[in-house]
Amino acid sequence: MMRPTLCTAALLLMLPSLALAQNSSRTVERIEQKGNRLEVVTNDGVYLITPYSERIMETVFVPKGEAHDPRSHAVVMAPKAAGSLRTSAGAVEFATGGISATVTRAPFGISYAYKGKPLVAEKNGYTRQGKLESIDFALTPGEALYGGGARALGMNRRGHRLPLYNKAHYGYGQKSEQMSYAMPLVLSSNMYMIHFDNPTTGFLDLDAKKANVLSYEPSSGRKAYQVIAGDSWEQLAYEYTSLTGRQPLPPRWAFGNFASRFGYHSEAEARATVDKFIAEKVPLDAIVFDLYWFGPDMRGSMGNFTFSKAQFPNPRQMMADFSAKGVKTILITEPFVLTASTRWQEAVDRKVLATDDKGAPFRYDFYFGNTGLIDITSPVARSWFWDIYKELTPMGVAGWWGDLGEPEVHPDATRHVGGTAAQVHNIYGHEWARLVHEGYRKDFPNQRPFILMRSGYSGSQRFGLIPWSGDVSRSWDGLKPQPEISLQMGMQGAAYMHSDLGGFAGATLDDELYTRWLQYGVFQPIFRPHAQEDVASEPVFRSPAALALAREAIRLRYRLLPYNYTAAFDNNQAGLPLMRPLMYEEPGNPKLRELSSAYLWGNDILVSPVLEAKKTAQEVYFPATSAWIDFHTGQRHEGGSTAQVALAADRIPVFVRAGAFIPMAPGMQTTRDYSGKNIELHYYHDRSVAAGSGKMYEDDGETPEAFEKGKFELLQFASRASGKVLEMSVASEAGANQRRLSRALSMVVHNIDARPAQVEVDGRAVQFDYQPDARTLVFEAPASDAARRRIAVQL
Repeated sequence: MMRPTLCTAALLLMLPSLALAQNSSRTVERIEQKGNRLEVVTNDGVYLITPYSERIMETVFVPKGEAHDPRSHAVVMAPKAAGSLRTSAGAVEFATGGISATVTRAPFGISYAYKGKPLVAEKNGYTRQGKLESIDFALTPGEALYGGGARALGMNRRGHRLPLYNKAHYGYGQKSEQMSYAMPLVLSSNMYMIHFDNPTTGFLDLDAKKANVLSYEPSSGRKAYQVIAGDSWEQLAYEYTSLTGRQPLPPRWAFGNFASRFGYHSEAEARATVDKFIAEKVPLDAIVFDLYWFGPDMRGSMGNFTFSKAQFPNPRQMMADFSAKGVKTILITEPFVLTASTRWQEAVDRKVLATDDKGAPFRYDFYFGNTGLIDITSPVARSWFWDIYKELTPMGVAGWWGDLGEPEVHPDATRHVGGTAAQVHNIYGHEWARLVHEGYRKDFPNQRPFILMRSGYSGSQRFGLIPWSGDVSRSWDGLKPQPEISLQMGMQGAAYMHSDLGGFAGATLDDELYTRWLQYGVFQPIFRPHAQEDVASEPVFRSPAALALAREAIRLRYRLLPYNYTAAFDNNQAGLPLMRPLMYEEPGNPKLRELSSAYLWGNDILVSPVLEAKKTAQEVYFPATSAWIDFHTGQRHEGGSTAQVALAADRIPVFVRAGAFIPMAPGMQTTRDYSGKNIELHYYHDRSVAAGSGKMYEDDGETPEAFEKGKFELLQFASRASGKVLEMSVASEAGANQRRLSRALSMVVHNIDARPAQVEVDGRAVQFDYQPDARTLVFEAPASDAARRRIAVQL
């Protein structure tokens, strides 16, 4: 052991919470480092403290008489950091170059610090309170708390006691304490996270009693948690997704527009809908079939998992025809097999279903009929279920929708191969997504899956799960919390959380609500209007005025495809959310800790959605990290300022960071038409920016792990302004298995005060157009496959 250091002693003095981080009944018998793990043996068990990286530390408590269970549904990272031991008379510090855990001997306590700065401390260790276990942490009075999965509570969730039980909330509005996707995860404005590595049901108490206490209360299971620290929100996202896995890139078509409703009753109706989109020149990439594809009624046919011949006489040809038009087919599936379905007896005979305590299929009634539940934890059931997907995929199904996967009704008495209902409930959707993900890797290894699901768990993003926010009310109250839900989930690794655009539940016909929701949807991860069919969700069936506004929004979505796909690449590589709270820009600004009415889309676009009816102006705060330029008007706003921005019916307020490059595409009817050979490259010049940068990621949009396989091209953009010269460069890095594309650039330089004297591309003067009213410079950079291109503008 090393000699005690000033660091250890100072740390003890710095932690005011250590006075609380005590358990007088727990005594330390032995502390020993074994390899990369610290073992702390107490009178009632053993603590195993393991560094995973310089910013992640795991602590597991194994009660006396129990065996250590190393299995985790969330964690995929292997421990790889070295810990060193420092001792003093009263404490031991186990430290990496960043994060450290300090164990006090008497009274017993564990506290955590990062680079010498205190983070958080256990209060009493694991204890039992009635039917629940509990572990408490001492909080500082001022810190804001986030996490717990999908909720509608306001950004700072401190003061709430959250059920850890995935449960649908039909028709919710501005507030929902319990939704379909809970996670035992807490993020703090003090730049740390705690992930409680246990999927069983319980509660997460975020200081509900206002006693400066964070409490995790599981019903049973592993007593394990990881503390994650960082210097920025971006670093926390990187570390957490390093621990639990990163989202694979979805297929490129997933960033297009979806036709979706509850639901298409027949092949003829679906064909007419797709043709209507094409006739109205509204871009479209996918059509989603709700439950009517396997039966004519809502009740009685769930579990058939086969096209109803009466309504869909030739599904293979239908899907082939859609594909020829650039439209993919997505089918809904549910985990329930009704006793009235054609597959009930097969499911019983094959032992596919969860059971009662006597081993018989557990049957119960719910909205759709009398049912059994597929046991997603059973290898036999998983094989049976995957065979259904495996049979339908070659017929032309390009994506899957897993609905009701909480599961929506899951009696406590249900028994699974993997445990009780309480032990399985919160990982049901997680395991379902894993089944589809692993099935594709085995049987369709050259195809990226699309997996739309309502429910998941910590780390589900690594299976490609794309969650949505459930059956939201079709109302302004339903729209208002949607940015918050997506922002919170992005911070927790689930970056593709999105909403049913236009709202789902209710028969509200409100064109303003509808168009404002779709305009917001341009800047959310998945663009998918969906609703009950009493009021059309598809823009092509709305009023001419609503259709015109929706068409404009959808076309903008498609023009932003290169930028959006690059943001998805950043999520895939570094865990960065597609939608980011403004506190990412200014983590030290307490006014931004509760703000969800504006956010960053990717790194460089600031979005302020219109969330209230009949507004004519909206207050927008512009982060102090840069100046911001209005995407539509070109007006410049100083960083750190606030402005009242006039609203227009055809758009929401959108701004671009000064010094940013925004790659855009020409208009298209479907992403199948996208080639990358012609790109509009917008640069936002500003006097405050001496150097700017950006990038654009390209691959074929289909190959799984294209970047890792060297099948990609990465363009790096840079700018430098000096005196009267603005220089820009485009550098291309092609993967080992990719040829550099010959690409033409339509350059648009914004915020130019006067007509330039000259523009040069690769050393040659080119013609240009200066538009004084818009203050934009427009010129062409001819097609080239050069590794580096240079542009010079004489201002």
